Amino acid sequence: MDFSFSEEQQAAQEAAKAAFSGVSPEEVESPALVREAVADDFDRALWRRLAASDLLGLLVPQEHGGSGLDPVALCLLLREAGRVLARVPLLETSAAALTVGAYGSAELRAALLPRIATGELALTAAAHGRTGHEPPHQAVTATREGEGWSLEGTQTAVPWAQSADLTLIPAQTAQGAPVLAFLPPDVPGVTLAGQASTNGERYAEIRLAAAHVPARDLIDAPEAADHLQRLLTTGTCALALGLAGRVLEMTSAYVSERRQFGFPVATFQAVAVQTADRYIDVRAMEATLWQAAWRLAPLDVAVAKIWASDGVRRVVQTAQHLHGGMGADTDYPLHRFHAWAKQWELSLGPAAAHEEALGDLLATHQPA
Repeated sequence: MDFSFSEEQQAAQEAAKAAFSGVSPEEVESPALVREAVADDFDRALWRRLAASDLLGLLVPQEHGGSGLDPVALCLLLREAGRVLARVPLLETSAAALTVGAYGSAELRAALLPRIATGELALTAAAHGRTGHEPPHQAVTATREGEGWSLEGTQTAVPWAQSADLTLIPAQTAQGAPVLAFLPPDVPGVTLAGQASTNGERYAEIRLAAAHVPARDLIDAPEAADHLQRLLTTGTCALALGLAGRVLEMTSAYVSERRQFGFPVATFQAVAVQTADRYIDVRAMEATLWQAAWRLAPLDVAVAKIWASDGVRRVVQTAQHLHGGMGADTDYPLHRFHAWAKQWELSLGPAAAHEEALGDLLATHQPA
């Protein structure tokens, strides 16, 4: 069986490398960016570059102006984004596009998907605040109100909420059915309370008090919310993989150049063993990611997130240890990679939460 990527997927990866090559190491690694990020919008210049490369429409169906590719292609793109810590809502917008294409009405697809493909719309999703494997839609209730719906409740730790054009809100009806609602930030009844994340970016707590959503802006397919959650979780694993690979390269270069007792640090057995262990972590992160992206099954996604969370943590911790005093210097690039690694480790549930979810799946004999 041939497990290699298709020509279309490889082309998307090459386009992503070219687009992200415009993000210079100095721009990524500048400590000033960490301090300024809380007050800044996301990287609009990079967003326009991704749109010009047709990467924002990667998962948009062809009939709506996109490429119609799959989550594997998205994860190839996100891996490159993770390597440069790209400050764009790429994961959230792409996951929303795939969800709309799969479950949205014809009216909703026509209204959103062409504008997503051109970069006109930037979307985010209120799902990053989960700390376990419980359904995220239980925090918000959706009630019928005339021709539309009324939303009540709170979602916390929502990335890009202040600058995204639409936020995808998971909610639950009075009958217990999960739904997804698209909300602009300026709708009456929507309040954003600023939050700062581990990586220094602006997050928000979204408070909803009788926020009205037209019926056309709501997806009521029962499986859509879980599908979105699995997409976001798998995409986070891809971002963590890109970061881990970049940090491992930084560490290998550093220990090859740093000399002690007249020899490169890389020649010491203890250093070689630690870097070899981290290489194994990165390869395990990669293997479990492609399985999850290919199938999007609950068991595979849980396994991928366990490896992504534990693996990226071990990679950055070892990197800081092998960098010695440089690893503790907040003016050194590794500090920022460590902060983003911690954010992605915990986003959409840490390893322990997904281990519990995996145990529940195995206990009920429903691995798929």
